[in-house]
This record gives sequence, C-alpha cells and structure tokens, in this order.
Amino acid sequence: MKNMSGLDGLFLHLETPATPMHVAALYVLEPPRGKVADFAGEIERQLLPRLALSPFFRARLAALPLHLANPLWIDGGVPDFAQHLQRIVLPAPGGLAELQACAAALHSRVLDRRRPLWELAIIDGLTDGEVAIYLKVHHAAVDGISGLGLAASIFDDSAEPWPVPADWRTLVGEAERAGVGERLASTLRHTAAQSLKFLRHLPSGMRLLAGLVARGGARPAAGMGQNLGFGPRTPLNVPITAERDFAAVSLPLAGVRAIAERHAATLNDVVLTLCSTAVREYLAAHGGVPRKSLLATMPVSLRDAGNTETTIQATLTLVRLATHVADPLRRLQAVRAAAGAAKALTRHARAIIPTDFPSLGVPWVVGGLASLYGRSRLAAHLTPLANLAISNVPGPRQALYLAGGRVRACWPLSIVTHGLGLNITVFSYCDALDFGLTVAPAAVPEVQSLAKALRAAYDELARLPTAPPAAEPAQRRARRPAASTRSSPATPAATARGATRRRSTTGGE
Repeated sequence: MKNMSGLDGLFLHLETPATPMHVAALYVLEPPRGKVADFAGEIERQLLPRLALSPFFRARLAALPLHLANPLWIDGGVPDFAQHLQRIVLPAPGGLAELQACAAALHSRVLDRRRPLWELAIIDGLTDGEVAIYLKVHHAAVDGISGLGLAASIFDDSAEPWPVPADWRTLVGEAERAGVGERLASTLRHTAAQSLKFLRHLPSGMRLLAGLVARGGARPAAGMGQNLGFGPRTPLNVPITAERDFAAVSLPLAGVRAIAERHAATLNDVVLTLCSTAVREYLAAHGGVPRKSLLATMPVSLRDAGNTETTIQATLTLVRLATHVADPLRRLQAVRAAAGAAKALTRHARAIIPTDFPSLGVPWVVGGLASLYGRSRLAAHLTPLANLAISNVPGPRQALYLAGGRVRACWPLSIVTHGLGLNITVFSYCDALDFGLTVAPAAVPEVQSLAKALRAAYDELARLPTAPPAAEPAQRRARRPAASTRSSPATPAATARGATRRRSTTGGE
C-alpha cells in the first residue's frame, strides 16, 4: 500500500470526460531480420510477463470512503489483460496517416479507474511489416522522466530478448487486501507527516519568496519576470470536447544541435523556437498572428539525479515565445532570453515549490471546480494564462528492442484541456527528436498543417547564418573613458549570460 502525493492526486481530480488526464507513447518497431510468422503475436507473448512482473502495471487505486482524500495505490495482482491489452489491424494502406488517426482515437478514451491505470494496444498492418505499440498511462501515476523507467521494464537493450521464467504467473502473488480502516489510518499518518513538513519549511519558504519579490524590483533580476502575465486570445484557447487529433514529426537531433551551437543556444531553446515558428505560421493561416507574443507553459523537472520514483516531481513555468517577431533570428534570440529567465526563476523558487501536500477535502473541491469550469465554458471568455503547452523529455541515446525488433521511433501524446487545446511534447531517442502534436480539433482543426509548419520551421532555422556580434550602442561608446586601455574583468552579468548559453535543464536538455 502506497500513499499518493498531493500533486499526483490533482491529475485524478482534474479529469473530466472531455479532459482525460493520461499521457501516452506511440512506438514503431521494425521487424527483426529473418522471417517472422507473427511479429505482433511475438510482441504480445513477450509483453505479458514483463507487464505482470512490474509493480507499476499491477498497481490500482483503493479509494477512501466518501472520497475524503486521495486514494492509495495497492498491488492488484496479475492484471486482467483482456481489459488492458488489445490487438488492432490498421486499414490499408497502413501508413503514417492511418497510424496517427488510430492513436488519436485511442487517446480520446478515459481510463477505467476500477483497474490499473494503463492500456496498451498492439497495432499491426503497417507497411514493411512494422508493428506499433500505443501505451497509455494516467498522469497521476507517472511524469515524463519517471516514464523512462517504465520503458526499461518493457524493452530490451539489444535484439536478444531477456529470458522470462515460464512460471511467471506464480511469481506475482495474490492481490493486496486493504481494508477501510487500514486505508484511513495510512491517509491520516500521511496527512500528519505532510502537514508537519509544510509547517517546518514555511518560514524558509516565506523568506525565499520575500527575497524573490525584493530582487524582482532590482535591475539585475528584473528579467526573471519577463514571462509573467497573460497570453493573447487565439483560436487555440477555447472549450474542447473529448475528441483528439494527433500528428507525429521526427527531426534529426544532430541538425537541431548544430543550430543550437551556431547561435550559442541550448537544445531546448531551439525546440521552443521551432514550436514558436510553427505556431506562428499556423495562426497566420487560421485567424492571424496576435501582436502580443504567445505564452507556453512548460514542465520543469524537480527530480534529483538518480531518482526514478513513479510519481510526479515537476512544476510548470511560463515562457514567452516571441511569436510576434517576424525575423527568425531575432525570434530565436528572444526565445533564448525568455527561456533563460524562466530557468533562473525556477532555480530561485525551487525550494518553495511543493510536490506533496495534504489532500483532505481536495477531491471534492478540485473535482467540483474542474467539472464547473468545463460546463460553464469559461475558457471561451477568460484571458489565457498560457496559449499552449510544450514539453521536452530527454530519452535514451541507445536503441530499444522488443521481440528482436528495433524501436524506430517513439512519439509522445499528452494532455490538452479547456482553454489549452494544443500540446507539443518532444522525446529525444537515439539520433532523432520525435515531436508529438496532441490537439483538440475544436482548437486545432488542421493538425497536419501544423506538422508541416514544424518541418518548415526546422528548414528555416537550419538555413540561418550565424548571428554577427552585437554592435555596441553609440551612446555607451561615448560614455566610455577615452584613456582606458586595460581590459576589464568579466562582470557577474556577463558570467550569467555565458552560463545561460550552456546546457539547459529546463524542460529537458
């Protein structure tokens, strides 16, 4: 029996039929060399014991009476695979368009909370004998980084499958029994511990918050607040339905890295600029580009190195995307500055960002507000805090395998909500950046146009020449002492700018 964190529970309580709170991955596997009579069948045969032997895929919710607080996780024993795993054959011609449509349909369905919160589909009928796997997991159970650990329990690191004992069902054990009294006692202990922890850290958190506010008025730190504010009204920010659409795009990792190095930016800066450019082009053809820059909400991992717990340890930050800037080079430079400011703000505030908190009464309050927000269609009238969501998750550099077949691509699918109808999640795998564009058709009716704009954005950035050094303003030259010939030491501001250009940890790389 395991308590659910306060942050994990929020994703359960925010869920409505129109806004499922699960994430997914769409893997495409090349068939192994040599003749394989039933590649999809062999994948299923090898998946069953791996899923059953993983505690994550056995865990199910145990609710409290009257939903007083977050449910607990208990071991449900061997999953009923008939309820979790399905086989699908794509219609001809079995290309990317058919695969994307299939994934979108699967992604629109809410998970059944009476069972472990995951589903898996093995998708056959692709060209060249390839087979796809669509794996859906509730966001209450996993975040982007901890999701990488799940892949390790499913896939091999070579074409030679690791052995599974023939009697694997006997190794799982019986389902866990947790009575009402045990669940209530565990919840009360967890609530007491979290309340004490919150009170213990409250004074230091208040001091840090006061320091951030005080520094916000000072000139050197003023840039940290440049992403605060509201985004403009766009067609992306409307009430949505449960219907989903999806597009997959893969770009060369080496090419994106080369763009970053050429412009003294991070990989994440370039990813954000690619998304900014694509959305700008899409809006130019669908209602016009707002004069005010769009804002993206972006998750930032708070996970310590080596921490692989399957629980959410992240927060959200805002990044201004400079979509109002027509020149692509100036847009990249503006996004680089905004992303650096977002990272600096998160670094300063990291200590006061909670990932766990008491949940007594939270299911009623949050669940009621989420339902009311959807029914009232307030998203059609409120000024958006953010216009879209962008996430960049660093993945494995080595190839993954299953049933002897190599994973060729891994495209992520994520969450869209009322007022936030576009989510772009990026997963780096081997030598590629795999972009997953998850949309609500009410907000983005032509997702393939957006995918085309993303590819064009990469071509545009790849052609950009290296930016020349910025010329010193004449007014500053006039103030410089004429007799000064000695070079001055590096200033703290210059040092900070140099550090910003190095590898970023915000939203991935």
